[in-house]
Amino acid sequence: MSKTPVWKSIALGLTSDIAEGRFNTGDRLPTESQLAAQHGVNRHTVRRALSDMAEQGLVRSRRGAGVFVAARPTDYPIGKRVRYHKSISASGKMPGKTILSLTTRVADDTEAEALRLAPGDKVHVYDGLSLADGQPIGLFQSVFPADRLPNILTALQDTRSVTKALQRCGVADYTRVSTRLTARAATATQALHLQLPEGAPVLYSLGINADLNGVPVEYGRTVFAGERVTLTLNDD
Repeated sequence: MSKTPVWKSIALGLTSDIAEGRFNTGDRLPTESQLAAQHGVNRHTVRRALSDMAEQGLVRSRRGAGVFVAARPTDYPIGKRVRYHKSISASGKMPGKTILSLTTRVADDTEAEALRLAPGDKVHVYDGLSLADGQPIGLFQSVFPADRLPNILTALQDTRSVTKALQRCGVADYTRVSTRLTARAATATQALHLQLPEGAPVLYSLGINADLNGVPVEYGRTVFAGERVTLTLNDD
């Protein structure tokens, strides 16, 4: 197995420091010389780590002044009542969604099992980007049973909100049934959409949402930009 490059370990460590509040937005980070001494590396290695963080939008450099925290990773809780807009707003950032495509097709085997559909049943598919303060933090695909929710694509086009779209289609409320998280490296396509370097760390989430009767209404796949999001698991 390949080892994590030293520069990447430094970047991840500093990102963790920012996420945990040891450095706040606007704070100046230690100098390249201080970080090099701390980690026992040369300044070139530290410079690459800081450059990577700058590409993520986490820090910014001011000539002659140093490197400053530009933004903290977005806190995003995952529990029984996952609500994207509410969660991002609670983190102090402006939520947004970009629609990439709205399509209808036959469910694949995994989708059919998750949504309790029969072979050959159709699904409506919503592909898009989740934004926080205009910066992409997640590339998602939401899959819905087409027969039960025939008008959801129109509702999504109008609202860009799964919660509001489901309400328009008669699903007054829903809860998360299951969530599965795995760590991966960004593919070329994922990196392009999320504005990341190819191979950057991402978190891959699979989730199933059900109505209050326990009937699945959404199967979701999301790739989160690992250095821009702090996922928190809770029971709420």
